[in-house]
Amino acid sequence: MATHNWRAGGVVVAGLLLATGPAAGQQWLNAPPNPKTNLSNFRALEELATPNEFRNAAGKPGPKYWQQQVDYAIKATLDTATHTITGSERVTYHNNSPDQLEYLWFQLDQNIDDPAVSRTIQGSPALPRQISPQARRFLAPEPFEGGYKITRVQAVVTRGRVASRVDARYVINGTVMKVLLPAPLASGQRAVVEIDWHFIVPENSRNGRGARELVKDGWMYEVAQWFPRASVYDDQNGWQTDQFFGQGEFYLNFGTYDVELTVPRDHILTATGTLLNPLAVLTPAQRQRLTRALASETPVFIVSKDEAATPGSRPAGAGNLTWKFHADSVRDFAWASSRAYVWDAAGFRYRPGGRVVELHSLYPREAMPLWDSVSTRAIAQTMRTYGRMAFEYPYPKAVNVHGPVFGMEYPMVAFCGARPGADGSYTPQLARALISVTIHEVGHNWFPMIVASDERKWTWMDEGLNSFLQYYAEKEWDPAYPSNRGPAKNIVNYMKDPDQSPLMTESDVIHRQFGNNGYGKPAAGLVMLREQILGPELFDQAFGEYSRRWAFKHPQPADFFRSLDDGGGELLNWFWRGWFYTTYANDQAVTSVDAQPADSLIGTTNRGRNYYRITVENKGGLIMPLQLDVTFDDGTTQKVRLTADVWRRNELQYVYGLFTDKTVVRVVVDPDEVLADVNRENNTWSQGPIPAS
Repeated sequence: MATHNWRAGGVVVAGLLLATGPAAGQQWLNAPPNPKTNLSNFRALEELATPNEFRNAAGKPGPKYWQQQVDYAIKATLDTATHTITGSERVTYHNNSPDQLEYLWFQLDQNIDDPAVSRTIQGSPALPRQISPQARRFLAPEPFEGGYKITRVQAVVTRGRVASRVDARYVINGTVMKVLLPAPLASGQRAVVEIDWHFIVPENSRNGRGARELVKDGWMYEVAQWFPRASVYDDQNGWQTDQFFGQGEFYLNFGTYDVELTVPRDHILTATGTLLNPLAVLTPAQRQRLTRALASETPVFIVSKDEAATPGSRPAGAGNLTWKFHADSVRDFAWASSRAYVWDAAGFRYRPGGRVVELHSLYPREAMPLWDSVSTRAIAQTMRTYGRMAFEYPYPKAVNVHGPVFGMEYPMVAFCGARPGADGSYTPQLARALISVTIHEVGHNWFPMIVASDERKWTWMDEGLNSFLQYYAEKEWDPAYPSNRGPAKNIVNYMKDPDQSPLMTESDVIHRQFGNNGYGKPAAGLVMLREQILGPELFDQAFGEYSRRWAFKHPQPADFFRSLDDGGGELLNWFWRGWFYTTYANDQAVTSVDAQPADSLIGTTNRGRNYYRITVENKGGLIMPLQLDVTFDDGTTQKVRLTADVWRRNELQYVYGLFTDKTVVRVVVDPDEVLADVNRENNTWSQGPIPAS
């Protein structure tokens, strides 16, 4: 029985080891000399948590998976004279965890604008010597005494059938608040806490989430992250109490919302959820138009340009109006209110005669003619693409609102920018900006509003996955659409950056090029995974299964990686490690091409007269599939598409063998620029005809 010494780059044929690469020990890309441990890029990912009864090895929720539920009843009033929102909320916290809880934590995101407690303000670096006018609102906003003023925190204690309120001790720590319960909350029990608060809606918020803007017809208010929200307690973090710095967004619980919003009578208001009292807040004409709009795929004006900000656009009477909304299975609630809104709407169905999804767009007259021709159509495109690639939209409506926030997302409500010039003109580029931002922000309903990842920690899990789907929605809008994110070649310059952060870097620690890191690189990686590694059929099955199995739940990175491995039929450790956990780049170089007569090698020319060896070196530190275009002297080209497995024995060099009757004159690596190769100067070998000798 023969024994063989293992050699990198060898091929075993009929029990013999044929060396095709360096006769050295195991050749790993990212290893010190003479390593004594397994440093292969194909090895198991040590970073993944051990599967357990909560999250299993297939990437599924385990048999004992749990998550908390938090229900809200909120009443709030908008005072447009002082731009103040005053609210009172009743929070019902359902402890579905196996643990006893002595206190609850709440997110106070508005405190990012409170100079007394905001670490974002207090830790702001010195200003650069020059600031553009556009950057001033972010880098040097006017001093603003923002943040919550908490006026009441009480626990509701029930003894028998009698409920009473007791003051609850609470401690505010920057953008989070700890509320101590009067008695421990056992597993399976619920606690009720009531909180009163108010704050001023900022004109230029440091958090970029909610703000106000004055247009010709009045103030527009986009209100978000506006009430104290219970933090998440889960099997990964315990209490997730990361501070809100603005870059890492949010991580929230699912629940039921009943919200009453009192605003001036001349305002039009939209919000998360279903409007419960249309008879009180809409005119008969508007209700009739809504009925007609929802039966139409073409947008219908509910409030036209000529009607905006006129008395006839609102119900007759005096005093404020209260709009009432109800929403189930949402993790947040946002709203927008203004007297300036034009409003159009349409209906969307996934199949004839099916459930209607309401599509709404609200914008000031200054946003026309762009918004009325693009916004609602772009919402519909999002429904189609995301519905096919992930799951059909489950909520009753989707709304796009124009205002001071250029792009931000909440359940059923998106805030988007892009406005024509003062004369109403706009460029094709501006129209595409509105199409893209609308698809992106409405698309966030899927990730992370429904597939509810932890944005405070992992930007790529919502922004990256969403940018990936946005790319396909743009291509379905127009096959020639010049998408910024998605194609591999668009991320090459970022991959050359020596000062990147790995994708597996917590959101608020990503120190530069946040957009490329959180949006562009993960989107490009997933496009490569779909189109070059797994193939569309297997990828789409695996991605769709991940999306459906984690809908209305809290997935972690390991759940995504394992779901794609499980559904795609590939162990993708090399891909997750390289693309997500490191900042190595793909740099494959053709270093030599040599030939010999085929009969001198195998004793026959049946497979071709010549045998070529094409040597490719892996110089960038990243494992990727190998794609070659081999051109012959007669002008024909042979495409060679090899999986990443060619690097298993030797990650530094691979020699491809080719029988042919023709003469090779040119070889190109990554010819279609689909693998983000960062150095195309070494991708091509060309020296004219090579005689076989």
